[in-house]
Amino acid sequence: MYKLLRSVLFCFPPEAVHYLSMNVLKFLCSFRFIRKIVTAAFSPDNTDLQVEIFKLQFKNPVGLGAGFDKNARYLRELECLGFGFVEIGTVTPLPQSGNDKPRVFRLPKDKALINRMGFNNDGVKVIAERLKVWKDSIEFRDRNSESGQADSRLMIPYSRLIIGGNIGKNKITANEDAWKDYEICFKELYPFVDYFVVNVSSPNTPGLRELQEKESLRKILSHLQTINATQQDSKPLLLKIAPDLTQEQIDDVIDLAMEINLDGLVATNTTISRSGLTTPEKNILTIGSGGLSGLPLKQRSTEVVKYIFEKTNGKIPVIASGGIFTGEDAKEKIKAGAVLVQVWTGFIYEGPFIVKNICKSI
Repeated sequence: MYKLLRSVLFCFPPEAVHYLSMNVLKFLCSFRFIRKIVTAAFSPDNTDLQVEIFKLQFKNPVGLGAGFDKNARYLRELECLGFGFVEIGTVTPLPQSGNDKPRVFRLPKDKALINRMGFNNDGVKVIAERLKVWKDSIEFRDRNSESGQADSRLMIPYSRLIIGGNIGKNKITANEDAWKDYEICFKELYPFVDYFVVNVSSPNTPGLRELQEKESLRKILSHLQTINATQQDSKPLLLKIAPDLTQEQIDDVIDLAMEINLDGLVATNTTISRSGLTTPEKNILTIGSGGLSGLPLKQRSTEVVKYIFEKTNGKIPVIASGGIFTGEDAKEKIKAGAVLVQVWTGFIYEGPFIVKNICKSI
């Protein structure tokens, strides 16, 4: 059924279809009885997949990677689709429109996407307010459930959806001042997210990947850890890395992560490589720059996850991202050492049953 729908949706521009689809789902889920039907249809049947990591309880190990719900607009709907966690963002201090359109391109023959979005988002203050409304609604739901005031006929079974905050810098901010942007986002989102991911690995903001060098990373991450230590309940802090790092660069990341007690890594972001694609080269050249995601990233992402796990004896937890479409793909990442997995491009190609299907397999 979804393959037929996908063939229709793929006739239209990716970014427009994305927002149309999610806004339709948002409208439908505004009706409580439809929300209950959606939850029953798409949420995993097995309830014994909880994962406790980062001192957080994930209802299942399948999450949605950053970039899908940049502005925290669709949390209720994504919860209904069964995700164990959702990473919002990338969030920057100031709102920015991102790169010129078109900036998302499908490669159906490769089950891949190329995007050069450029951290388009509503800015941290607007997103923080949106998250506050979400958090207040969850607390209201909890209170009603505990007091028995909620109508049991209308209740939707749920466990707490874990929210990650993926943070970055504005395009206009010089690299030497990037730490200030990360601090602003960290402080503004702190009351409303469960964990943070520092994004210095997107290929779509000029010069951003230069911040992956050890000393640049140290300045950003050490500063955030210092702020984190002053909080009553510190939040897990992770770093998202690129698949294009050399072994020496990955070793530097690992050394720094161990040195400053980073809570974990997300491996990996999109790649600038175009090797091994079946899409004609002339089409790739027409598309131009951007980060490649999807099935072509699967092997490299798994290699990075496995390397980090073996290099650290599992002391640095890794969230695996890249090329996850099926339960077998997820199991491959977990076998390599991942504690959780994230989908994004797989969600586009496999559809709303992806979480349920992966959880059924693992």
